[in-house]
Amino acid sequence: MDFLQLNNKRFLIFGVANKKSVAFQIAKMLLEENATVDFVVQNETVVKKVTELFPERNIFSCNVEHDNEIKKLRQEIEQKLSPAIRYDGLVHSIAFADYSSGMKPFHEISKQAFLQALDISCFSLVSICREFAELLKTNSSVVTISISTTRMASENYGFMAPIKAALDSSLAFLTKSFSQFSEIRFNAVAPSLLKTSASAGIPGYADSYLFAEQIIPRKRAVSTDEAAAVAVFLLSPRSSGITAQKIIVDAGMEINYFDKEIVKKIVH
Repeated sequence: MDFLQLNNKRFLIFGVANKKSVAFQIAKMLLEENATVDFVVQNETVVKKVTELFPERNIFSCNVEHDNEIKKLRQEIEQKLSPAIRYDGLVHSIAFADYSSGMKPFHEISKQAFLQALDISCFSLVSICREFAELLKTNSSVVTISISTTRMASENYGFMAPIKAALDSSLAFLTKSFSQFSEIRFNAVAPSLLKTSASAGIPGYADSYLFAEQIIPRKRAVSTDEAAAVAVFLLSPRSSGITAQKIIVDAGMEINYFDKEIVKKIVH
């Protein structure tokens, strides 16, 4: 039974890096549902890695910091696949922040680092959707990857929370803008702390991840495939009534910060 109605649908996924990424799990699940998946990664080095993960698939490279590369990407897709190609959905799983100079208090972040993170992690969604508007079916679904909360001032997440807040807000404005000519939906999957290669490079992240496992009622962190499953649902026609939303996937973490056992360890 094809409950999600994904059979023979076609999707474009930005951001697969390795097996630990949410984008990888999304692609894997879509393929298991007999959908067709095309990939866009950062550069040719990543193309080689992703080709090993998904052989015989269409894999393109694009540095989303440059508008000309996004335009070139569209042209390459149309030339290689078909000028008439139309996607049923698009996944934006792209984020970057330069922490090379170490974690600093928020007010000490450089303008250059903040704007670069905003460009890559947020505005790239707008740029991609603008360029690919005509390659998306009028009832397609666009899904991006956010975080469960942008109000928790976690020092070891640096300045990415305000960036993700901008990404979340963009969903409403993209939905409204695209509603002038389509029914394209824009939503975000917002997981709590995940064990990914990208997160492993954030100073102090591992400690926060272990703490999250204690806070979550089930005492087990959210997995990448749990976040990916929500994304696949949002990509499917079954979620047609959901748009401009951020779907939190945190296994109940936000309800349990005052767990009595955690409080007892701290105050006694």
